[in-house]
Amino acid sequence: MGSGKSTVGALLADRLGVAYRDTDADIVAAEGREIADLFLDEGEPYFRERERAAVRAAVAGHDGVLALGGGAILDEGTRALLRGLPVVYLAMDVEEAVRRVGLNAARPLLLVNPRKQWRELMDARRHLYEEVARAVVATDDRTPEEVAEAVLDALELKEA
Repeated sequence: MGSGKSTVGALLADRLGVAYRDTDADIVAAEGREIADLFLDEGEPYFRERERAAVRAAVAGHDGVLALGGGAILDEGTRALLRGLPVVYLAMDVEEAVRRVGLNAARPLLLVNPRKQWRELMDARRHLYEEVARAVVATDDRTPEEVAEAVLDALELKEA
């Protein structure tokens, strides 16, 4: 959450001359509601099923840069789909998350004690991100352009 995956993903797609796609945006478009509303109105299991379907569809039908929601990695099927692909984990610490997004209420998993909840989420997810990632790129104190450049370098990709 707040790692810059949407901003960096769009920059990467532009630099590589390919399309950009975000599975969270796919879900919002299909459901006609924001992610936070889906969590609150339908619950996390409902959202996670929509997320699994969106990731499957995107991996099968998209050849460009793809950004996934932070919790997509929780699903073993999703992790299996991502293995072997050029996945990058954009890493940051809690202080950077606070600086970027303020850990605000628009993040449904961070409604109470956001710093503590962010740390707990990352403790539970970090090893899963690292399991499927070909590269880990730190985003702390970097501009989106610097992160995009680091991703290109890490994956040894050339700009279009």
